[in-house]
Amino acid sequence: MQSTADSSQAQQPLINHPSQLPAVDKLLLSEAMQQLRQHYGLDACTQAVREVIGELRTRVLAGEALPLDHSQMLAMARQRLEKRFAPRLRPVFNLTGTVLHTNLGRALLPQAAIDAVVQAMSAPANLEYDLEDGGRGDRDDLVESLICELTGAEAATIVNNNAAAVLLVLSTLALNKEVIVSRGELVEIGGAFRIPDVMTRAGARLVEVGTTNRTHEKDYAGAIGDNTAALMKVHCSNYAITGFTKSVSDADVARIAREHQLPSFVDLGSGTLVDLRDWGLPHEVTVRETVESGADIVTFSGDKLLGGPQAGIIVGRKALIAQIKKNPLKRALRVGKITMAALEPTLRLYLHPEKLAQELTTLRLFTRKAADMQAQAEQLQAPLQAALDNAFNKAFVVETAPMTSQIGSGALPVESLPSHGLKIHPASGKQAGRQLTELEARLRALPRPVIGRLHDDALWLDLRCLETSAQSEWLEQLPGLARQRKV
Repeated sequence: MQSTADSSQAQQPLINHPSQLPAVDKLLLSEAMQQLRQHYGLDACTQAVREVIGELRTRVLAGEALPLDHSQMLAMARQRLEKRFAPRLRPVFNLTGTVLHTNLGRALLPQAAIDAVVQAMSAPANLEYDLEDGGRGDRDDLVESLICELTGAEAATIVNNNAAAVLLVLSTLALNKEVIVSRGELVEIGGAFRIPDVMTRAGARLVEVGTTNRTHEKDYAGAIGDNTAALMKVHCSNYAITGFTKSVSDADVARIAREHQLPSFVDLGSGTLVDLRDWGLPHEVTVRETVESGADIVTFSGDKLLGGPQAGIIVGRKALIAQIKKNPLKRALRVGKITMAALEPTLRLYLHPEKLAQELTTLRLFTRKAADMQAQAEQLQAPLQAALDNAFNKAFVVETAPMTSQIGSGALPVESLPSHGLKIHPASGKQAGRQLTELEARLRALPRPVIGRLHDDALWLDLRCLETSAQSEWLEQLPGLARQRKV
């Protein structure tokens, strides 16, 4: 028996020739298009309608007979407009198990920073204006004293990320000169950022000492020559060398540098301002510890363990920071008022360590209890199973499962955090890979995309970064899985 939908479509006149297509003006003047014109504007709507008619013309010329359905044409135009005007940068649910996920924007800002950013975006601010004497100020002054208080450094300056900080320091201290680095610390991080390449771009010449797994004090001392500008240590934040190893501490490298009247420079990378062991987390060397070891210059990121906006923070000896700030590259690499607005309140949270795990979003996510995430998983299992049954005709099974989160962004690479979440696997082994790929694609196509992790013939949704305040939004969009066209 023919369905009502099929019968209705069969009764519609068919377009067999391009001349039967409606004029652009006819579609633009329809009532449905009037609403779109108010929202998107006449020019954009005209372009969308022309593109739809052009697409249909091509299909008709190819021999395809199409129903003369104006509502369908308007729906196609609406889809084009929605896609064109949809923001490219969108919020997502990070259920990958990696808290500081570089591809997903790393650290989430604390509420105090969000409020400050909104205020800075909506009103003029004293970015480089001294409110006391009415003259021109230095934007670094907004946070320098606070950074020095938290790190023990004499001075500080800010650039747009830690890679920029390393580039600026090397360009200032070692232009056309040599910098000594252990072979075991010639790291490459995401985006093909390699220490040797950055050193070349900064105009410095790399002098490698030691071997991949073992470097001694005598290696540094023996490599110092008339053209040596600095001794550099690089924190191996995204890998670990184990076994028969030997490295020279920051303090010993700083001592060797002082003995030869040279500066020592430590690229700390993901630098934390507090001892993470106070919250039951693995230890990561702090910026203060590095400064107290005798390092003359230390660089670190703002959007990793610190939990703030993307920034590169340079701290150290006052005289050296003054030289760095005079480098012409400093202006090219400086940050704007939005970054400063977010960084200052984030730093101020560290003045009240008793509340840090509640107020600093990054630390709050690090310290979520596995038992709480397990209870959350048990609560979400049934509604997710029901949504998948409806969308995929009972093709998947949802289970709660213990998981392992990681900090991410190169911080504490071999350490893990016990977590819990939802494990989704096909109900049968037939075409399991294709089914999981389709499921993952549909989750990514939701209004707020859900990003999980495919592993071991299952899709894993780690709940560490799904706080209860966002749980209802996550649940409300699950029925949308059934409304999507299959990939």
